[in-house]
Amino acid sequence: MSLLALDGPAVDGSLYTWLAGLAQRAPSWLDGPVTAWSTYGLTLFAVLMVAGWWRARAAADPARTAMALAAPLVVVVAFLVDTGIKSVFQEQRPCRTLHTVTLEACPPLGDWSFPSNHAAIAAAAAAVLWVADRRLAAIAVPAALLMAFSRVWVGAHYPHDVVLGLAVGALIAWLLARAARRAAPLVLRLGRTPLRPLIAPR
Repeated sequence: MSLLALDGPAVDGSLYTWLAGLAQRAPSWLDGPVTAWSTYGLTLFAVLMVAGWWRARAAADPARTAMALAAPLVVVVAFLVDTGIKSVFQEQRPCRTLHTVTLEACPPLGDWSFPSNHAAIAAAAAAVLWVADRRLAAIAVPAALLMAFSRVWVGAHYPHDVVLGLAVGALIAWLLARAARRAAPLVLRLGRTPLRPLIAPR
């Protein structure tokens, strides 16, 4: 056990328990879609990143294209940083600590809770799109918030887990996306190579 192990129940355990109870009492027409979103919703962010690359490529905007091409790497970095924080704090999942009945099966021991990887990944994708393509970000930002909420609703995380996950993902992605924008000259050079189809439609 890490010396920095986080005492999740002391932070917002009562709020988590209240939300978990609310989820148990909610109708299936609500729980079903929220659970499905919690499980499969990250796929939407992959689709939005591909759409961001396609739109930047069609616009022939080197800076936007550079950020769009960097987006998957940015999300991976955010995930790795978030996972590193997990290994330091080693917070047990609330469903194990509080023995609460949850919509989603409780993850195994050693699958730490703080911060949320799902929230970090969603926020990272949304932050990259915010810098590169505000139209797609209008979809990605609320979707990231919904992903964070769904992770608490299904019982996988405390509220503070998803809040920090959103913060980590957004901060890492915003910084790296701004740095990727400076690679516009490299994108222009790639446009004169066989990789041109990645940069421009023709």
